[in-house]
Amino acid sequence: MRAHLRHYVDMNNDGSGAVLIALICLGVILTVAAIFACRCTARGHPALLYLYGAFLAVVALLVLGSGASVYAYRTSFNEKFYEALNESMAVYRQDEVKTDHIDSMQSTLQCCGNKGYTDWLNIYPQKIPLSCCKVAAENCDTTDTNDIYTQGCYTRVLDLINSNIGLVAGTAIGVAIFPFMGVFLACCLASNINKVKYEQVA
Repeated sequence: MRAHLRHYVDMNNDGSGAVLIALICLGVILTVAAIFACRCTARGHPALLYLYGAFLAVVALLVLGSGASVYAYRTSFNEKFYEALNESMAVYRQDEVKTDHIDSMQSTLQCCGNKGYTDWLNIYPQKIPLSCCKVAAENCDTTDTNDIYTQGCYTRVLDLINSNIGLVAGTAIGVAIFPFMGVFLACCLASNINKVKYEQVA
């Protein structure tokens, strides 16, 4: 969803990648902990195996939290997206970044305007952009509704979110199973190492 909605989220000032950065950083730490855990396993030191298991548990909780936050955030995103798109349309052709985002969105989702193509006509002195055209730009007459998309992008984005929200939540739950399995296996391995060392001492 981040890949599909990156242009639209970027139009929202509140849309940040903090969660994604946190997951990436945790993944790096987890990789380092896993390397040390492997070395400790080979040498019979279970301490880092427990640490590795703890990191896996945190990863699992973060994945579940991310899935839940996407589901919970969808209503807030819908409202903020509507406002952000109106603001972006108002500075179309003045702000290069927002212009590119709008053009990409309209051509990709085959939509025009926020609620509909008439939104562009209400923003003086804007004309309907060529990214609304469903025919080649050189043959497009933006005043002819047969040549342009008439459905608004707001509805298209809502459809995109609603069609993917179940997949995101289901994937989060499915992916979280693997770290929990890793926690169980790491603890079992550490316990076995401790048991062997205890038997050797006894």
